[in-house]
Amino acid sequence: MVYQAYSLIIGNPVNLYFAAFVFFSTVCSYNFHWALTPHSIAPSQRLQWDEKHKSYHLLLSIAGLTGAAISFLFIKEHWFYIGVAAILTFLYSAPKISFTPFQWLKKIAIGKTIFLAMAWTYVTAVLPILIEGTIANEKAIFFCTGQFFFIYSICILFDFRDRDYDKKEGIRSMITYFNERGIDILFAISIIIFFVLSILLKQTGIHWINIGILLFPALLLITLYSHAKRNFSDYLYYFVLDGLMMFSGLLLWLMNRF
Repeated sequence: MVYQAYSLIIGNPVNLYFAAFVFFSTVCSYNFHWALTPHSIAPSQRLQWDEKHKSYHLLLSIAGLTGAAISFLFIKEHWFYIGVAAILTFLYSAPKISFTPFQWLKKIAIGKTIFLAMAWTYVTAVLPILIEGTIANEKAIFFCTGQFFFIYSICILFDFRDRDYDKKEGIRSMITYFNERGIDILFAISIIIFFVLSILLKQTGIHWINIGILLFPALLLITLYSHAKRNFSDYLYYFVLDGLMMFSGLLLWLMNRF
């Protein structure tokens, strides 16, 4: 995803120190989040494994934090922009901390889904643009906003799968508030906005082939949507759906390489 932002929007080689920082930060935040998760009612072998091996999550979280701290030393001049990313990431996991001010975050109506989509969009799209300097505002806005709505569309399915658990834990979001028809409409609106913004990138100089690469994972997501609401397979969610977020970046890398 970071490669996609550099190649498609920025036009420079990937900053390897920044890429390392994103990798280690992701390892840290992901494992921190699941180490805090007390239990799960989702029918998932992977989540059941998580519950029994929290020590691994803690160890990986510490390792990720160490790697992120070392990588940060090479890009520390961008500390403010990186700090925003850290806050967004923390807000996603904060409701799982057993401390009253953080528990209050469960009551926020927009809930975890928007925080998560914002964090992923900021780290993989907005932050590279801010770090690398001047990019045309129109191109940056179309791309970053489009990425948000695409990631949010995927997050909708994850929240749909987890909504019984979220309701039990008192975590509020639009997915726990809406009925199934409302969720379908929310998904459709998000996908339509993504398509419109991606197509508008043409007027900023992005070639149709690259726009097609951006849109292809969204087309796959549309075909999988109904099936994913009935089948909560770990492989479908953690390999296919999660993989769709990076799929256009992978296709772009393959096209540029060959």
